[in-house]
Order: sequence, then C-alpha cells, then structure tokens
Amino acid sequence: MIKSLYIKDFALIDELDVEFGPGLNILTGQTGAGKSIIIGALNMILGERADTEVIRQGADKAIAEATIHIGENARLRELLEENAVDYSEDLILRREIRQSASRAFINDTPVNISVLKQAGDELVDLHGQHEHQMLLKDENHMAVVDQFDSVKPALIAYRKEFEAMSQLQKELRDLLKRERELKEKTELYQFQVQELEAANLNASEEEELETEMNLLDNAEDLDQKAAAISEIGNGDEVSLIELLNTIKLNLEDMARIEPEFESYLQEVNTARISIQEAVSFAERYRDRIEFNPQRLETLRRRQSELNRLQKKYQRSVPDMISYYNEIRRELSIAENFDLEIERLQKKISEQASSLKDKAAELHRKRDEAGKQLSVDIVAALKNLGIEHGQFRTDVSWIRSDNGWIEINGETVECTANGCDEVRFFISTNKGEEPKPLAKIASGGEVSRVMLSLKSILAKEQHLPVMIFDEIDTGISGNVSEKVGREMRKLSEHCQIVAITHQPQIASQAHKHYRVEKREEGDRTITRIQPLTDEEHIREVASLMSGEEITESALTSARELVERVGMRN
Repeated sequence: MIKSLYIKDFALIDELDVEFGPGLNILTGQTGAGKSIIIGALNMILGERADTEVIRQGADKAIAEATIHIGENARLRELLEENAVDYSEDLILRREIRQSASRAFINDTPVNISVLKQAGDELVDLHGQHEHQMLLKDENHMAVVDQFDSVKPALIAYRKEFEAMSQLQKELRDLLKRERELKEKTELYQFQVQELEAANLNASEEEELETEMNLLDNAEDLDQKAAAISEIGNGDEVSLIELLNTIKLNLEDMARIEPEFESYLQEVNTARISIQEAVSFAERYRDRIEFNPQRLETLRRRQSELNRLQKKYQRSVPDMISYYNEIRRELSIAENFDLEIERLQKKISEQASSLKDKAAELHRKRDEAGKQLSVDIVAALKNLGIEHGQFRTDVSWIRSDNGWIEINGETVECTANGCDEVRFFISTNKGEEPKPLAKIASGGEVSRVMLSLKSILAKEQHLPVMIFDEIDTGISGNVSEKVGREMRKLSEHCQIVAITHQPQIASQAHKHYRVEKREEGDRTITRIQPLTDEEHIREVASLMSGEEITESALTSARELVERVGMRN
C-alpha cells in the first residue's frame, strides 16, 4: 500500500506530505481544489510522461515521492536486481522534473523512466477518467481478458511462435522481391559478365601498363643518354675514368707525404668506383632497350579499353573485378531461386502448424477466461444495482483471405496478440439481448462495468494499490451507495485511493481526506487534510448540501456513516 506521499513545487502544491492508510482512502474537495493535481503527481511517480509546466512558478524543480509497502514480490525483486537497485519491503519511488531534464529514483538509486514505469505497473493500477472511453472501444477488450493469469502463459508461447513465423515470412518476401529484381536485371547481368570476362581484368594491370608504356615511349631518349654516359666513361681521347685514375695516383703520392690527403683519396676512390659502375650499367642497359612501336600501340589500345570500362561502370579495375564476382553470384542465386523458395515455403508450412497449435490454445484460454469474466461481472453488476444484467465476452477468430493458418477450413489472420477478436456485449434491462457495450451502456452503467472489471482483476493480479479518479461518473443516489460498498469490499484485497463527489461513496471511507485550495499572500496553494471522525461526517454532509451544511444534511450524513459501521 502507499504509506506516504510527498509533493513539492508541483503545480499549485508548494509542499504536501500525507500518509495514507489501509483500506479505502477517499479524497474529496471542491472542483478545482487540486485533487487531480495529486493524481497527476502519482502518475508522474509511476513513470508516466511529465511536462515541465508542472513546475510551480518560481521553483527550480518539481518533486513527487511515494513510499509503498510491497512485502515480497518476486517479479519486482527480479526487476530491481537487474537494474542494481536494493530491494526492500518499503519501496521509495521518486521523480524530479527540472526545466532541463527529468530524473527518476527507486530507493535513492537513479533509474531510467522505463524502469520506474515497470515498477509502477507492478504496484499500482491507476484508473483515470479516460479509461471509461477506452472500455467503449472493442480493440481494448482483448487487453482486459489477457490480464488473467490463465491467459498470460498461452499468450507468451503464442508470441514466440508468431515471431518465428514473422521472420520466415519476411525472408520469403525478401527472397521473392530479390527474384523479381533479378529477373529484371538478368539480361543486363549476363551481358556484363560476358563483357568483363572478355576484358580479362587484372587488379595490378593498370600500373604494369603505365610502367611498360613509359619505357617504350622513352626508349630513344634512354638510349641516347646511356650512350652519352658510356662515351664520358670510355672516350677515344681522355675519358672521365682516366682523369679520376690520374687524380687517384697523385693523391696516393701526396698522402704518403701529407696524411691530410688520405680522406680525399678515399672519396675520389669511391667516386671512381661508383662512376665506373654507372658507366658499365649504362652500357649493359642499352642492350635491354626495346624499340617496339607495335607493342606500344597494343598497350595504348589496352589502356584505352580499360579507361572505357572504368568510365562505363563508374568503378576502378579492382572494383570492377569485385562487381563481376558479385553479379556472377547473383546470377547463380537466380538460377536456384526455385529451390530456395521451396525450402522456405516448407519451413513456413512447418511453422504454421506450430503457430496454429499455440493460437488454438490461446483462443481456448481466452474463451475460458471470457466466460468466467462474464459470470463474475454479472454477479458484480447485481451488487451494483443492475439486477437483470447480462454480460457476454465473445472470442472469435479473425477471418482473412491472407491469413497464415487455417482453422476449421477457414483462413485466419494472425497478429502479435493472437488470431482473435474479443468483444464485450451487455444488457442492463430484463428481456433485452446483449448488444455491443459501446451501443447500449450509459455513462453510469459503464462506470459500474469498469468497477466490476477492476474488482475482478484486482483479485486476479494481486496489485497492492488501486487508484480511482472519479470512477463514479454518471451515477448517484442508491447506486452510489452500492458502488461505495463495492469499493470498500474491494479494499479488503488491496488499498484503494479514490476521488469522489458522491456522499454515499465518501461515507464508506476508512480514511477521509479533504483537498482544498487556499490563498496565502499573493499565491494560491493546495492542501490536503486528514479528517477526524466528526470532520468526516461534516465533509459527507457538505457533499450533500454544498457549502452551507444544514442540520438535515448532517443527520443524513451521520446515518450514512453509521450504516457503514453497522455493516462492518
């Protein structure tokens, strides 16, 4: 249960600290007093989206914190341990909203908002006013049935098979798409393979062509320069080698007299050897020089062909080789599409059998839960003043020509939530056949159906806390008292915090709080005040007669409260 709630700088609330008790906790107050602000703060604590506009004017941040006694909860313990949060039987959920960011904490450990929301979903069912409208939409009825423990394992098992089937179907769609695309490109790919095969491409060919063409293109120049080097080294008159030999001999003589010439002698000797080697290489190189205009022309034609292919394919030679291998593989795949499609279709057929089994089991569990739900709701509606009510939960297959499985000879569509449609039908008058809930139920009847559902699901899910924000919409008088009694009875299974304007419901409170708006200085603030037994009676009376509490209203309020005590 929620033990305490602390709110600071949230909308009209400057600071509020309130303790709740077990059983039925009722909040009352005039319209606009701030009751919905308190529910909004609780919503924020439970991980719902929060806007920076909730920050009280002049404050840096809005804070909302709840201490919730949970006892032992295996699923919640697992969630907290996965997120490195210490588990305790009193859990502190905290949310801070700043202009720049939002922060969430569980037991003073920072957590993601998603973790806070998961924890909140395990602890509290908050029924806002909009849920009445959700119940009127057929697409929301399945979610109600799926909350039963008997249905959940079947839904999990079905979804596993559905995901496997979805993956296979995607693979088949992708394969068929590739087949269509390849069929459109097959002729082009075949031409390109032939063209690139004929080109006999080599990744290093361009560089080799450049090198050989450069030598052939400059053969005459190379020969002339090699001849000039040879002439310098071996001239008919005086050659460079002979001059260096003369310098070498003279330096040898001089070095014997003056040692300083020794280093120069070594340098000249090295130069003489190097020049001799260069001259010898130039003479030998002349024999290797090729004068071949025909070969040069052949190389130029090959280079032109490579340039043409690169321009056409918008790829370098190595990339054209990769592309050639790629389209060869694509053509090979195209030749084997039939086999691959047949293989996938066989796997899909096998998976459809598994999916059908799980879908049938889920359908059966939903049907069973729906029938039990209908029985329970009829009993609950009777307690709420609908004596001759009928309620039916219809679970039917989704028929479709494009379905994945066949049930009783008909094709059935499968979704992530199963292959079923779930619809609620109701009759609130004797002798009338049940009709769709949206078409027959009044606002007050929807409120009673919703309370019945909440009562049934609360026992099913074992949630520690339920919060009702004006679930009494559209009801009054004797029916309100019955609704109040049902809420008090429900509070035996879980703590209830409820906002109401009905005195008959407020009279049922185990603990009653008045929410009021005050002006302090130049600011308006919201306060929440726990009421004593006498204040509780006066507040119930004010709900009957308004601000001016009459003696008759006080008497009626006291009688209402005393009737509650007599029943308990």
